[in-house]
Amino acid sequence: MRPPGVYSPQGDTSLLCEIVGREAPVGGARVLDLGTGTGAVAMAAARGGAARVTAVDVSARAVLAARANALLRGRRMRVLRGDLFGPVAGEVFDVILANPPYVIGGPEPAVRRGGARAWHGGPGGRRILDRLCAQATRHLAPGGTLLLVHSAFSGVEASLAALHRSGLRARVVARRPEPFGPVMRGKAAALEARGLIGHGQRHEELVVIRADRDAAGGQDERRDERRDEERDEGRGEGRDEERDEGRAGEGHAWRRSA
Repeated sequence: MRPPGVYSPQGDTSLLCEIVGREAPVGGARVLDLGTGTGAVAMAAARGGAARVTAVDVSARAVLAARANALLRGRRMRVLRGDLFGPVAGEVFDVILANPPYVIGGPEPAVRRGGARAWHGGPGGRRILDRLCAQATRHLAPGGTLLLVHSAFSGVEASLAALHRSGLRARVVARRPEPFGPVMRGKAAALEARGLIGHGQRHEELVVIRADRDAAGGQDERRDERRDEERDEGRGEGRDEERDEGRAGEGHAWRRSA
């Protein structure tokens, strides 16, 4: 079931569903699906044996569609309406799956209603991506994993850097060429005019990024290592100061004897 205005599952959806089983087995896990649309990714997690599945979308129509599809297929999942992590404030998950809006738009203000919200990512395609990368850490349980899919046009290195800054270990785990879908075909001429794609180019590369939060033990070990390094540096500085003081004292004694 897909009401008008709800994002239709496409290549990015199928790629994310495919990678979940390989990179982040969901059996017994608490799973969050951001930008659920029709609920396809969330239902894939439920089929995989997730202990609890929560799906979030800013669109009221998408929330209704995901709930209806879950009911029709006998999948138990919680579907909430809201912006990114807003509806799950204070909660943590073992696996977070995300297919956010990432298509490069123009300089127009943020799209706040209508079907374009499902794909419009702002001038550089990163209006939602940057927020998601910055906020994901606080909603991942220790040892948890984020799987994020988007187009290479939207900046793979920018996503990796943002995730690293937030304290996650991130890397690309899948790449796939994909013919332009209806949205990208409609925007191709404008993207060509801006020099963002080559003349006649009608394909993009989809990427899946995996970002992991260290288990608590790993964080403690790194913190201990940093503390040891700082202590060693402090000892080294202390020894250097002692040597400098000793040399200064020798100099004074030499001058006095002279």
